[in-house]
Amino acid sequence: MAGFWTGAAALATAGRRGRRWPKLLMRSVALWTVKHVPHYSRRYLVVSRTLCSAGYDSNEKVHVKMADEAVCVGPAPTSKSYLNMNAIMDAVRSTRAQAVHPGYGFLSENKEFAKRLAAEDVIFIGPDTHAIQAMGDKIESKLLAKKAKVNTIPGFDGVVKDADEAVRIAREIGYPVMIKASAGGGGKGMRIAWDDEETRDGFRFSSQEAASSFGDDRLLIEKFIDNPRHIEIQVLGDKHGNALWLNERECSIQRRNQKVVEEAPSIFLDSETRRAMGEQAVALAKAVNYSSAGTVEFLVDSKKNFYFLEMNTRLQVEHPVTECITGLDLVQEMIRVAKGYPLRHKQADIPINGWAVECRVYAEDPYKSFGLPSVGRLSQYEEPIHLPGVRVDSGIQPGSDISIYYDPMISKLITYGSDRTEALKRMEDALDSYVIRGVTHNIALLREVIINSRFIEGDINTKFLSDVYPDGFKGHPLTETERNQFLAVASSLFVASQLRAQHFQDHESSRVPIVKPQVASWELSVKLHDEIHTVVVSSSGPTFSVEVDGSKLNVTSTWNLASPLLSVNVDGTQRTIQCLSREAGGNMSIQFLGTVYKVRILTKLAAELNKFMLEKAAEDTSSILRSPMPGVVVAISVKPGDLVAEGQEICVIEAMKMQNSMTAGKTGKVKSVHCKAGDTVGEGDLLVELE
Repeated sequence: MAGFWTGAAALATAGRRGRRWPKLLMRSVALWTVKHVPHYSRRYLVVSRTLCSAGYDSNEKVHVKMADEAVCVGPAPTSKSYLNMNAIMDAVRSTRAQAVHPGYGFLSENKEFAKRLAAEDVIFIGPDTHAIQAMGDKIESKLLAKKAKVNTIPGFDGVVKDADEAVRIAREIGYPVMIKASAGGGGKGMRIAWDDEETRDGFRFSSQEAASSFGDDRLLIEKFIDNPRHIEIQVLGDKHGNALWLNERECSIQRRNQKVVEEAPSIFLDSETRRAMGEQAVALAKAVNYSSAGTVEFLVDSKKNFYFLEMNTRLQVEHPVTECITGLDLVQEMIRVAKGYPLRHKQADIPINGWAVECRVYAEDPYKSFGLPSVGRLSQYEEPIHLPGVRVDSGIQPGSDISIYYDPMISKLITYGSDRTEALKRMEDALDSYVIRGVTHNIALLREVIINSRFIEGDINTKFLSDVYPDGFKGHPLTETERNQFLAVASSLFVASQLRAQHFQDHESSRVPIVKPQVASWELSVKLHDEIHTVVVSSSGPTFSVEVDGSKLNVTSTWNLASPLLSVNVDGTQRTIQCLSREAGGNMSIQFLGTVYKVRILTKLAAELNKFMLEKAAEDTSSILRSPMPGVVVAISVKPGDLVAEGQEICVIEAMKMQNSMTAGKTGKVKSVHCKAGDTVGEGDLLVELE
């Protein structure tokens, strides 16, 4: 048996090489061929192959390294590679694949692809085409849900033809409304509209995103339930009429309708509500003879009323948290079901053992709209898998590129514990110990979410981020104690580097005798957040005694400055820090409590002399528009000489399958336009100038 998938990896052991396939998060397609399968256990004899795209996937990629053979299916843009059915079918034929696992995205919910595989007598490891069509289409799935007596959201049960009709329907339903792609998922092609103008804009952007991501621009409109929770039920069905619900996943922490943090089980549900949601999810699955792993998503209000949102007829990105608490391997179960075996478990066999949390680690800048995409090459990358209860699903390594062509997810970081408290503490430690260099990432935001008091208490909804950070994410706000700890650690790191430099200069092999300076203490000037602090440091072996603004602290560590991770003890409190950069001029960037802080540390003499240095004037950005992210210019709405008002759309940039409207920061006249539709732009590139 063989398979390929996009976004997930094989559950198999390559017997030919005696190696275990981990579950990878890959922007690729893989194929494998089973030579002999006496029964479906956890071991398979396979010949593995992978598909890749030219210009992005290359021989050093993880999935290519693991495979026996790589097949290129086209250039990097998805429409020419991973969405190119003809190229993929050619790869299936040439490798004589016997079955296909489509993974998370791309063609995973495309009924035409499943039909083409069936025509070639190739097994599709997923539901049949009827279920894909019925549940993949949000309009049809809502009608079926109503028929199966599943709670549904009030809305328009049809396809919206144009912006004018969208406005009429929105008025009839009553604002706010949700505009979303009929064939969509993953937050793509979704907009919330609070008035007629936002409805027109939402229709335009959602239809364009839907066409780009799914090849289907049909939209539907339904009532937007304000402040809901997003809770989903994992279901599993076979070809013999059996179906189970595998408990729930709490997915309420989102930005731009895309999940950021997930956990299982939900702290909000009681056993009665859980059972009711599970039974409705199974009823819907049975209504379409569903035979694979799938997810039924619900919106849940503060009174635990729940409403059907959509069904994803594929493996979900967040499936590991379900695997952790149930002990089931969902990919293995999908393979068994595809072969025709009945489910091995009954509903009473499905447990909730412990607690699992997943953080989606993205190559994004969390300080820009909670995460605008970042591109680049990973210069250093170390996963925290040395810690207990930690699982990392990824498909990258040092040297991997994060491209504009695909989702910016770096990995899925999962922690498991006997209870929620232990799982969250392990996640906190794992985030502190995750080394990612070369691209901007969202670890600071993830860490702040899991230590937030509202999150810990379970007081969350889909507007959590905007509610907690109404002015945008600013990083971790240091308390006075934490500030003093940070200043003590940074100052100790500075002195440790000075001592190491002296030790190197005073090496016994030096041909020029050097008198070792006798320094009892270092008086330093430390600038943090535009505030100057006086810090005095004295050393005694691996321990530094530090006085910060009158407070005395002891900082102990191995002071291995070559290590990307440094464990320090500050008056009995253990911290894991990362020194990202250290310059000769005293500037340092240190990751502390998840957030990167920039400090400037100078000796007393250097600080006195620094007063005579001129400050570089900041650029006046009020009359220019720069790209806040790398991407492709989709449309330009102005030309030189046009008058624009503050907030007026200037251009649209598509980044990693999401379209973003760039607006004027002030009223003025367009002086020049520095880009055109189709141009690829980088972060900070000049787009438009105003007079």
